[in-house]
Amino acid sequence: MKLTVFGATGGIGQEVVRQALAAGHRVTAVVRDPARFTVTGDGLEVFRADLRDPEALRPAVAGRDAVLSGLGARRRADAGVAATLTRAVLAAMEAEGVRRLVVVSAAPLGPVPQGQPLLDRMMLAAVGAALKDVYADLRAMEAELARGATDWTSVRPPRLLDRPLTGRYRTVVGGTPPRGRALGRADTAHAMLAALDDPGTVKQGVGVAY
Repeated sequence: MKLTVFGATGGIGQEVVRQALAAGHRVTAVVRDPARFTVTGDGLEVFRADLRDPEALRPAVAGRDAVLSGLGARRRADAGVAATLTRAVLAAMEAEGVRRLVVVSAAPLGPVPQGQPLLDRMMLAAVGAALKDVYADLRAMEAELARGATDWTSVRPPRLLDRPLTGRYRTVVGGTPPRGRALGRADTAHAMLAALDDPGTVKQGVGVAY
């Protein structure tokens, strides 16, 4: 497929690009600062753009089969970027008639699993309080998805780890894996790419965890 990846300099975005290239896809990596992007490979195009300008993003998505986004706040001070930048991506996609979109969100936006242990509930509440601005940003992002015309999927991992790709994790469409406390960035990217070909994930949040 012809894919465009936003947030390509982030931990998940770089993994999406690497794995997509390894699978034989043609990839356009959209970045603000090419000096921060170190991935190379056949079939890769690096596209520099102002991510807040939908018109500037249109050439990056025109003619693509799907778009994947690792956009989001890397620290609490950046809260707001996920919704703002995703709004620009959606506008560019809708202008170019590109429908398939997979984004990364976070487990706390999904439903609490039935029978979730009290300790896990307490941990989730504590994290939610500490990162309330970040999660509010992601909720606003998901609201933008719901209002848009794209065939979106929101992949919701718990605490992210830097671990090698395993391909072994649990997935719950429309829900959250019970006792799902962590997932590697590489496996999160793997789940995002797997969602592209799964029609059951369209317009759904997808919980993923070890």
